[in-house]
Amino acid sequence: MEVKEIELKGHIIDSFILPKVFDTIMDLGGEFEVLQFEIGKHKTDPSYTRILVKGKNRKHLDQILGELHKTGAAIPEVEQLEAQTAPADKVLPDNFYSTTNHPTYVLLDEEWVEVQGMEMDKTIVVDRTNKTAYCKPISEIRAGDLVVVGKKGIRVEPPERPRSYSVFEFMRSGVSSEKPTQSLVAQIVKEIADVKARGKKVLAVSGPAVVHTGASEALAAMIREGFVDVLFAGNALAVHDVESQLYGTSLGLNLKTGRPAEGGHRHHLYAINEVLKAGSIRKLVEEGKIKKGIMYECIQKNSPFVLAGSIRDDGPLPEVITDAVKAQREMRANLKDVELVLMFSTMLHSIAVGNMLPSHVKTVCVDINPATVTKLGDRGTAQALGIVTDVGIFLPMLSKELLKLKKDAAVV
Repeated sequence: MEVKEIELKGHIIDSFILPKVFDTIMDLGGEFEVLQFEIGKHKTDPSYTRILVKGKNRKHLDQILGELHKTGAAIPEVEQLEAQTAPADKVLPDNFYSTTNHPTYVLLDEEWVEVQGMEMDKTIVVDRTNKTAYCKPISEIRAGDLVVVGKKGIRVEPPERPRSYSVFEFMRSGVSSEKPTQSLVAQIVKEIADVKARGKKVLAVSGPAVVHTGASEALAAMIREGFVDVLFAGNALAVHDVESQLYGTSLGLNLKTGRPAEGGHRHHLYAINEVLKAGSIRKLVEEGKIKKGIMYECIQKNSPFVLAGSIRDDGPLPEVITDAVKAQREMRANLKDVELVLMFSTMLHSIAVGNMLPSHVKTVCVDINPATVTKLGDRGTAQALGIVTDVGIFLPMLSKELLKLKKDAAVV
């Protein structure tokens, strides 16, 4: 039998970190012995424990320790970081370290250095000379990069449960269609206001259902009034937004009556053609062809937007980035200072963006389909608050409360 001592510090009981450690050890067929346990006496006091982990052999023990590492478990004795050079572009050394989306630190010359740009399922590249560490996707690895391998000299800090109640509690949000929407909207409005007051950004990730359900004006108003700073979407959102402004339809349905418009099935293609004739969405706006809508407000406010393409796109529009790696790169560049993400009715883009977010970024996912918000959590975005409801009802409610907040603040 092989054994190794680990330690846990912080709010490990009420954040459910300690039970997860015990479950992980037992689920993987290991054993444990608690050597020391000091429980915080007050709500703000941290707890501490030392645990002896037992495996059948070295390989089995390493497997258990690898999973425990993700929970924030650390080896008490100081272990030097191990790193090897990448042999070629986009090629990693064997046994490379795969990241979580939690704050991570590496030990460089007896000093703990925070890894910048944390994302899940990426690698860590270090610069020993400048004492820096960066999270990098495989596509960005270059020959000669010093890539972290193994698990020595690495410390992970999972989010702890806040000391006061929050609708955004990590791994506590759950998914339900029975949550009181009005009270959730009020708390999200407060969070948006707090983020803006700190000078940080709010990102909206939106699918075309926002237009189909008639909620596009609500999102456009949030952009116009400065409550949304950045927009991530696909070709479809932009196409149907332009279609709605040119023809009053979305997917050929009249947005006022809900009935099919004559020849409406061609309207989205007409919209694409109008944009292509103008040269871009921006030029279409500058020519005065569209005077409102989501894309119009982005251009008028000079708010950055990233439209990522897919193989099913019609057109696509000129602004759509059809290279997936380039789209990822552009998205990462626009995530700087984003502290709140609002995801509206798009499973593909919600999960993709969720994989790019560090765990401290608060996330709201609104979708009529419970599977969307469930999958988002299953794919690792455990900080997401899932709201199962019609985005056509939710978005106007959210926009109305935000505009009311701004009006009340102006009066004060």
